[in-house]
Amino acid sequence: MKSLPVVAILLLAWLPALANLPPLDRDESRFAEASHQMVETGNYVDIRFASGPRYNKPIGIYWLQSLSAALAGPARRARIWVYRIPSLIAGMLATLFLYAAARRIASRETAVISALFLGTTLLFTAECVIATTDAALLATVVAAQSLLLRAYLAARRSAEPPTTGYAMAGWVAVGFGILIKGPIILAVLAVTIIALSLWDRDFSWLKETRALYGAALALLIVLPWAVAIGYTSHGTFYEQSLGRDFTAKIFEGQESHGASPGYYLVETAVAFWPATLVLLPALVWAVAQRRDPFVRFLLAWSAGVWLLFEFIPTKLPHYILPAYPALALLCGLWITRAQETDSGSSQTVRNASALLFVIGAAAVAVGCVYLPMRFGGRLDALLISGTALASAGAAAAAFFLLRNNRLKAAGAAIASALLFDVVLGLIVVPQLHDLWLSPPAAKLVADNRRAGDAPPVVTGYVEPSLVFLLGPQTRVAPAAQAAGETGRGGLALVEKRAAPEFLSGVAAAGRVAKALGYVSGLDYSIGRKEQITLYRVMPGAR
Repeated sequence: MKSLPVVAILLLAWLPALANLPPLDRDESRFAEASHQMVETGNYVDIRFASGPRYNKPIGIYWLQSLSAALAGPARRARIWVYRIPSLIAGMLATLFLYAAARRIASRETAVISALFLGTTLLFTAECVIATTDAALLATVVAAQSLLLRAYLAARRSAEPPTTGYAMAGWVAVGFGILIKGPIILAVLAVTIIALSLWDRDFSWLKETRALYGAALALLIVLPWAVAIGYTSHGTFYEQSLGRDFTAKIFEGQESHGASPGYYLVETAVAFWPATLVLLPALVWAVAQRRDPFVRFLLAWSAGVWLLFEFIPTKLPHYILPAYPALALLCGLWITRAQETDSGSSQTVRNASALLFVIGAAAVAVGCVYLPMRFGGRLDALLISGTALASAGAAAAAFFLLRNNRLKAAGAAIASALLFDVVLGLIVVPQLHDLWLSPPAAKLVADNRRAGDAPPVVTGYVEPSLVFLLGPQTRVAPAAQAAGETGRGGLALVEKRAAPEFLSGVAAAGRVAKALGYVSGLDYSIGRKEQITLYRVMPGAR
């Protein structure tokens, strides 16, 4: 019950964007549509998107989203927010698991501040409001790391060791983590264990994790589906998910997402905001207090994960997320504990951290104002006043930090982040009309569909969000083939660049295409302006 304020604050931060964001390209819409098809077909082993397989991630997130869709009922299965509910719940669990882990060792103030710092970071907020894997993965990571933390402190502080039930719960989290994103959770746990054990020159503390029984339990969770999908796909799932997707990300920059080491260091200035307010002094203090087993564990966790993902060639913003709970907890510890032991945190370090925080706040404020102006919205009094109020909160947080009033600084920073989240979710996102091409295109189809029409044909613009909104029966084809797909008649959504070939094919078949309307905007997945016209294809005059 004492964590209810944390839950309420995070719901207020996350729900506006979750409700107002249209389906995003490309991963979110692929996950959601594959889960939708799973419910419609009743096949909960194989993973399909449209007419083809989707074999880059395990089944876990699809099961969670399918359960959400089944509970929502047939009337709501085409709404994207239904598939975001698992991310929302998983994000809440991750913050509550962190709260519980902190509460065993530190004060309630520390636990609350750490949980809210994690929950309001821009990166984690983004993952909690979209239908992808990373919020769910983080919940399993925090649960499994909590087991390691209790085992480590039992050996180093003579604290109470984890009970058998607690240990098995941690291994259940490992099993679910594998089902959600494959071996990533194992890599996160491994780098933490290796860093700690080499630091201490001792691996004996791991016996408290009951690894033999726990690993058997995790395998019991994973193996039934792992065997079933191998049989169903004739091994293709493992060839694509491990042989292509996973291996390519480790050894080369996949999908044009390669970057050099240091990428996440730069990204953190914005992605870890608002906790960047105290990140630098917290790290300086933690290094000075590294003999404390609790602090040492958090340093090993965050540094191990950080180095792991910095040196993998493929880099995407969310990869570093498993390091954020440890960093948030270090920030909470510095605010509440370091007053007496903080001889190493100079005014210079606090100044640098305040500057880092102000840069992040300025970037968010500029985004709130610029994005609507650039992508089809407008500035209004509510947007300006909301942005100004959130910016004032950020300025107050920096001021309190420079005055070394840490609790007030943390409160102002979290309040500022909450206000920015509300402004972005309620005011900014609904105004970005030029970015959301798929919803108006789907509405154009719905407004012009007649009884007896076949599913529409799509060519030129084939983003997954459009397939999700139109439904799994949507026919996607190249322009020349799309002209033939219309058969005796029907609707076709055609991007401007594909229109000449499409219309030529329609004419060659002795039919005519009547334009019913169009939508235009920016396809942000490829950074290109597009115009999509809806045609009704009809038999030509004899």
